[in-house]
Amino acid sequence: MIKQLILSIIFVNSLFAVNLKIEDKISNFSLIDQFDKIHTITNDIKIIIVTFEKDTLSMVNNFLSSKSPLFLENHQAIVINNISSTPSIITKMFTLPKLRDYKYSILLIYDENNTKFTKQTGKITTYSLENGVIKDIRFLSSTYELEEFLK
Repeated sequence: MIKQLILSIIFVNSLFAVNLKIEDKISNFSLIDQFDKIHTITNDIKIIIVTFEKDTLSMVNNFLSSKSPLFLENHQAIVINNISSTPSIITKMFTLPKLRDYKYSILLIYDENNTKFTKQTGKITTYSLENGVIKDIRFLSSTYELEEFLK
């Protein structure tokens, strides 16, 4: 019941979302991770890494699996995966169990109407923030580019 309420609130907030642009201020918002834990994105976050596809999430995981479990926290970064296009039965049976094996939290977008984050096919979308304001948006194609970005 609580999960449904939270998802409803997230859904309502995302109905009015448009693609974030440079100099946009990100208002606090919450997403649920693969363990059903709620995370609120605040002005403390410096980097948002967003994936929309299995392959781009694999690139991010390949990079992060070689790092300390505190890597994201130390870099004030979060990973968001948009799984809205995955059928719910596949999400429940395969996607979530696999994501629960990862050693870091992945915030999940279930709502296909959430267009807050910009997607480019085959790319990892990254947002650099200062005090909640977007200063840079990049589209990365490889683990190497992600590593260079996070240095």
